[in-house]
Amino acid sequence: MIRRLLVALVLVVFAGGAPLGAQSADPEVVWVQIEAHPDLATARQRAEVFNARLADVNGFSLGGSWYGILLGPYLREDAERVLRSYRADRLIPRDSFIAYSRNLGAQFWPEGANLLNRGAILAPPVEPDSAGSPTQPLVAADETPAEARRGERLLTAEERRELQVALRAAGFYNAAIDGAFGAGTRRSMADWQLNNGFEPTGVLTTAQRAMLMEQYNAPLISVGMRRVRDGEAGIAVDMPTDAVAFSRYEPPFAHYDASGDELAARVLLISQPGTRTTLAGLYDIMQTLEIVPLDGPRELSGDGFVIEGRGKGIVSHTEARLENGEIKGFTLIWPIGDEARRARVLDAMQASFERLDGVLDPATGEGAQAVDLVAGLAVRQPRLSRSGFYIDAGGTVATTADAVQNCTRITLGEDTRTEVLARDADLGVALLRPQERLAPMSVARLRPAKGRLQSNVAVSGYSYAGLLGGPTLTFGTVADVKGLAGEPDLTRLALNALPGDAGGPVLDAGGGVLGMLLPMDDADRKLPEDVSLIADAEAIRALLQQAGINVEAVDDSAPLTPNAMTRLASGMTVLVNCWD
Repeated sequence: MIRRLLVALVLVVFAGGAPLGAQSADPEVVWVQIEAHPDLATARQRAEVFNARLADVNGFSLGGSWYGILLGPYLREDAERVLRSYRADRLIPRDSFIAYSRNLGAQFWPEGANLLNRGAILAPPVEPDSAGSPTQPLVAADETPAEARRGERLLTAEERRELQVALRAAGFYNAAIDGAFGAGTRRSMADWQLNNGFEPTGVLTTAQRAMLMEQYNAPLISVGMRRVRDGEAGIAVDMPTDAVAFSRYEPPFAHYDASGDELAARVLLISQPGTRTTLAGLYDIMQTLEIVPLDGPRELSGDGFVIEGRGKGIVSHTEARLENGEIKGFTLIWPIGDEARRARVLDAMQASFERLDGVLDPATGEGAQAVDLVAGLAVRQPRLSRSGFYIDAGGTVATTADAVQNCTRITLGEDTRTEVLARDADLGVALLRPQERLAPMSVARLRPAKGRLQSNVAVSGYSYAGLLGGPTLTFGTVADVKGLAGEPDLTRLALNALPGDAGGPVLDAGGGVLGMLLPMDDADRKLPEDVSLIADAEAIRALLQQAGINVEAVDDSAPLTPNAMTRLASGMTVLVNCWD
């Protein structure tokens, strides 16, 4: 808190003669600044909390993306008295200070208000202590302890539990939510009263109970939690309607997208007919989407699933359940760093979720079709895709060194995770070991010698980064048995390859692997389209031996038929994906 207010104070001090708001006509009209926050949503939420117990709460822009919560406007003498009194009674932070109208921008709270340059208002009266110093703000007469206890007896069991939940959320209670107001609950009530400027009796009055619940519900109030009934989806649920609004139907989803720039939240309602097989398929599909980050717990069990993902600035929670042939649920997507409010919104959605008659018709939809979209949602894409090939029966893969550089996750295909076994940046080759043992259909047979000049070769690779679902063969010839600068570990081909082919095996007519295709370009050079380089098989064998993997050389063999060559190449070639 001190750091946030100091930053906001620096912004005020350096604003100098360039006021952010209009100049006040009365230099003695000032404000008491009590908090500042770097985002508008949090500032509004805190303004709600302070308004529940203090008068004259206002919110203004401070410039530099900061938003302040202030009391006033008061005459200077009244402001200093309010500042001393409220700080002494711990109603406001101790680092609160006097602020000036000339340093305030647009008013954001209460919504629609504009109190700048309207003159001072009468400050709340305070009671003097025995020394004559103001210490306690005057409040209207509330209930006596006896009246408070009588009112407390009228509470239902659910209302009593709700008060315990609110006390726990405020940090004053950590015992069971049982509705029994024992010694622990009484102590937490007294602590809450003391923290909010009330006499610590341990029994909340009607007004105090209302104030506690208003504080507890402030996060939901700030995002406009209201009941939404979606007849098309057959779902009714409480939703943050100030943050999201209905956008479109793209089965199995009803899209509720962010309705403003202040909070990048989204909600999807899930609604489709189906079986357990359909549910399992949806579970798998959800985890391929950009809106579901990779990190987080997930569970599929019986007739339901829950998926949570954190990363790339968002927290995503998805849950769905199969009942009577209908799969229904929701996804809540919330910006990271607003966890307290996200948790309250999620709890409210889970508690209020209601299944109505009907589901979305799978045949309807308004969105554009694209291979990288599922029901209008972007499919997660790898940062870089390369080819690779199996070099032993356990599934060890050789690929390009750039395919494993700065990757959060490296997979074979979409989801087979691997670890880097070895990497030779100079040669441009890396070795990957899958986290689970694989059984490749075929394994590379490394040739001990270079190919003959002008002999025919073929590279097997994922030319289009997996778009076609399998590798393709691109044909060429051996142009030179060394690299462009005479490198002995390289061979030059006359072959027109694509970027996705890099890492693929280069095969001779008998199906032996002469080497691995290297990326065509780097930062320092750009090769002609028909010039390709490969890392020779013997250089790859040396890297394998360093990693403790021994493979035998194979002699020349008879030429393969086109179909046999295709089967051999497809069985050993694999797509390698690098993910952020």
